[in-house]
Amino acid sequence: MAGGSFTTGTVSKERAEQYKGRVTAYVIISCIVAATGGALFGYDIGISGGVTSMDDFLIEFFPSVYRQKKHAHENNYCKYDNQGLAAFTSSLYIAGLVASLMASPVTRKYGRRVSIIGGGISFLIGSALNASAVNLIMLILGRVMLGVGIGFGNQAIPLYLSEMAPTHLRGGLNMMFQVATTFGIFTANMINFGTQKIKPWGWRLSLGLAAVPALLMTVGGIFLPDTPNSLIERGLAEKGRKLLEKIRGTKEVDAEFQDMVDASELAKSIKHPFRNILERRYRPELVMAIFMPTFQILTGINSILFYAPVLFQSMGFGGDASLISSALTGGVLASSTFISIATVDRLGRRVLLVSGGLQMITCQVRKTFSCKLLSMFKIIKYP
Repeated sequence: MAGGSFTTGTVSKERAEQYKGRVTAYVIISCIVAATGGALFGYDIGISGGVTSMDDFLIEFFPSVYRQKKHAHENNYCKYDNQGLAAFTSSLYIAGLVASLMASPVTRKYGRRVSIIGGGISFLIGSALNASAVNLIMLILGRVMLGVGIGFGNQAIPLYLSEMAPTHLRGGLNMMFQVATTFGIFTANMINFGTQKIKPWGWRLSLGLAAVPALLMTVGGIFLPDTPNSLIERGLAEKGRKLLEKIRGTKEVDAEFQDMVDASELAKSIKHPFRNILERRYRPELVMAIFMPTFQILTGINSILFYAPVLFQSMGFGGDASLISSALTGGVLASSTFISIATVDRLGRRVLLVSGGLQMITCQVRKTFSCKLLSMFKIIKYP
């Protein structure tokens, strides 16, 4: 068994040097359309925090929060503490978690394209429900549908991008999903800044405009091909080869096609893959796969991006200032992503991982030191 694995790996490396092809317009367009799904995720992250800080939205659905907000000059503590508001924000992520588990077998059995289209349709329905909501139930139901769309999109789109991209540009093109996510966050912040001035239905426009990237993803998904890998997995090897020739712009795809066939056969030969991954020999990879994204989330960056306008308002910023500050945060995030794209295939993933970790450590230490220093001068309270 070990000898077989070694032989397969060796052949794969030798074949990789024989890969032919170029970055065709077909690949670029497919990746751009697919990465629009990242814009959906980013738009919802950016839009929700701004909407929950709008007075008209709070008056409509959460009047108690609005009253607490108006007394912020008396007590600025937990003015957004409300179970209904928490359900509005968290329902998307709970639905997304469940949907991502459902999306995995669907994506494997029916292809990446089906999951992308399904995610886009679900997001369209969620956008319509939120924009036209007249009660909290309708609002939360819309959030659930958005979560389903995000779950399917986040599961299928990164896989689609990595399988369509040429091997030497896979890192950069695969990061288009992250670029779209950061661009969606920044766009949402700018839209919130404009729609908050539209009384009393600006929040409906903010939520409803999520239908634009959802429509692009859905329509684009209808015209997109599936990936060669997916076609081969589903027993359509000849069709997969023709598609590979098309997206690489050459007939000389024997080496890459054979690697795909070998990988598919190897995957099918593995019994109980989820049980195997718990074996001792795979434990380092499993631990890293779980804890790396977990630790990134535990830094609090997702909470900051999601609740940015609310957080800035709680700190004493005005309505315009809080939304502008949120837009600046999104702008920095988007610009740093472009730096990563330009360097990921040149420097490697490990360099970016280590440098990003060092930056986060530095910021956390500086933040803690600054808060303690301010508390010494009784400017803020710090535990």
